[in-house]
Amino acid sequence: MHYHVLTLFPDMITQGLGTSIIGRAMEQGFIQLSATNIRDYSSNKHMKVDDYPYGGGAGMVMQAEPVYGAYQSVVEKIGYKPRVIYLTPQGSVFNQSMVEEFANEKDLVFLCGHYEGIDERVLEEVVTDYVSIGDYVLTGGELPSMVMIDAISRFVPGVLSNEESAQFESFHDNLLEYPQYSRPAEWKGKKVPDVLLSGHHANIEKWRREQSILRTLLRRPELLEEASLTKKEKEYLEKLRLEVGRKIENPE
Repeated sequence: MHYHVLTLFPDMITQGLGTSIIGRAMEQGFIQLSATNIRDYSSNKHMKVDDYPYGGGAGMVMQAEPVYGAYQSVVEKIGYKPRVIYLTPQGSVFNQSMVEEFANEKDLVFLCGHYEGIDERVLEEVVTDYVSIGDYVLTGGELPSMVMIDAISRFVPGVLSNEESAQFESFHDNLLEYPQYSRPAEWKGKKVPDVLLSGHHANIEKWRREQSILRTLLRRPELLEEASLTKKEKEYLEKLRLEVGRKIENPE
């Protein structure tokens, strides 16, 4: 996987992603990262890339030509037109399905906007995906691009030391991850659940699955609409819903 980030702040990208798991994956060659400075493609002697919006209004708009030049430099380098993700609050909200879909690409381009946005004409010319990381506004697309790169990279083969771990963390089968515990077996009077100390793998897996269902019901119930559950698990979920409903109606 090769990530190409079109940005006004390339150092922010390279420094932000150069450590921890992602940094190690780059050192080992599992992923590559290129940050292209959009200012390098400005025709203005002061490297200016923005101007006032037609029609008036507050703020400045990033001009089409520098953005297009930065994009074309990537196309010329890799030899084809890649998928281009524009980070914007107007886009589809980023989710795990997108993570797994994007992880199948050979190259991904992230376009980071600033000011009041980017000239619509270049967006129409190059963007394939409009993506948001949430319903709020940030100062630019750099942080969202780093969030997406981190999430996507976990599904690139070789990035994680245990290749199964990406598959069984939060959102597996549209369920949140079960609670995790480590040594000591008792801390501040709180004990690790007995089932986890039993060594009985089938019971442990059953407990973990039920805890995932419970946690999803309590914290992200909307995910259950698309969750992959067996018949017994659906019955367990209905039982939980009744119990939770009773507690809400009759709090202690």
